[in-house]
Amino acid sequence: MADFAGKELCGQPFRITTDKQELTAAQGLRINYSDELFPGIYQIRPHALLLERDIKPQEINFIDGELPFFFPTDGDHAFDILAASFYLVSRYEEYLPHPKDVYGRFDHKASLAFNQHFLHRPLVNEWFSAWRVRLNVTNNRHFTFLPTYDIDIAWSYQHKGWKRNTGGLIRDLLKGQFGRISERLAVLRGKRQDPFACYGWLNGLHEQHHLRPYYFFLLAEKTGKLDKNISPDSTALKALVADHAIRYPVGIHPSWQSGDTISLLGKEIHYLHDITGQSVQASRQHYIRFSLPETFRLLIENGIRFDFSMGYGTINGFRASVCTPYNWYDLSREESTELMLFPFCFMDANSFYEQRDDAATALNEMQRLFAVTKKEKGVCSMIWHNTFLGTDPLYKGWREVYEIFIRETVADRQ
Repeated sequence: MADFAGKELCGQPFRITTDKQELTAAQGLRINYSDELFPGIYQIRPHALLLERDIKPQEINFIDGELPFFFPTDGDHAFDILAASFYLVSRYEEYLPHPKDVYGRFDHKASLAFNQHFLHRPLVNEWFSAWRVRLNVTNNRHFTFLPTYDIDIAWSYQHKGWKRNTGGLIRDLLKGQFGRISERLAVLRGKRQDPFACYGWLNGLHEQHHLRPYYFFLLAEKTGKLDKNISPDSTALKALVADHAIRYPVGIHPSWQSGDTISLLGKEIHYLHDITGQSVQASRQHYIRFSLPETFRLLIENGIRFDFSMGYGTINGFRASVCTPYNWYDLSREESTELMLFPFCFMDANSFYEQRDDAATALNEMQRLFAVTKKEKGVCSMIWHNTFLGTDPLYKGWREVYEIFIRETVADRQ
């Protein structure tokens, strides 16, 4: 916590000491995190959380207001900002017994941020911003917009083979979806672009606005109910991944199946390495499926250094109440790790499938999340899928909204 708090407050980790003479003799910013009073040194009286070794339910005395907080204490600070930040950033509540959603994930409705109505705010960053003003210190961090894309289903019709396309034609026929039958046949005959193939359009958008996104590719060995991309042995998919690896950073999008059979993660990483010729260091979980601490430990064991899964797959907002990257802390082992987490605050699928928003409403939410992240000089990371950004009628208007957001919000305000 000392590393995170120091970097968040003034741009460098705190030096910790239990030597009273060293504390009183030190120059510059000094924080007294104890119950003992040292005149002239800013005091935070500690809550018990950071002194405990076991993981147990905590009593949360939530104080609402313009800048809400919890873990109130005496001292120069109204609450233990270090313990409260640790509780949120470490995802302490996800280590406790908790309800799960239909996909077996931590249910956002059980979170403190949701129930106390601050999920839409990077509250930890806001706390530290207010503290910097009070201490008259600066942090020279710069705001960054980081678009990211999950390629779960690279093409709607192309490169899927005659069996899958025949099955699709039969399903469309039984449902009376004659427009889709016509579209499928036109794409397969080369008379129309595949509705999910938006890659050239995206490249142009990135070049025009000087963006450097991350792409995450699903490379499941076998297709499944929730893993629908084509085979990683496909020439077409290999070419698509290789082309993007030349242009942008690419990462693995671990399949749903890899959450049940852990050996699959290594295989999928190996596929990506073979295609790109590069070491695989970045990941984002498919369907945002992860459990703490097991999933992140597995990523570390497989050489992943950067993960982009810290957010919800059911609602937009700040899952860890923070908009800046940070090193994951393994709470069960009481140790910091080298795995850097990049929280995301918006995902198109959340807006469309879970929040039931139309494209215009989603644009307003994106603009608001962008603004609050920019105010905190954080990293505004958002997730989009190629399926939303193509020409499929189901997602009509979403491509246009994304272009408006990039052109009018991102390009004008970076």
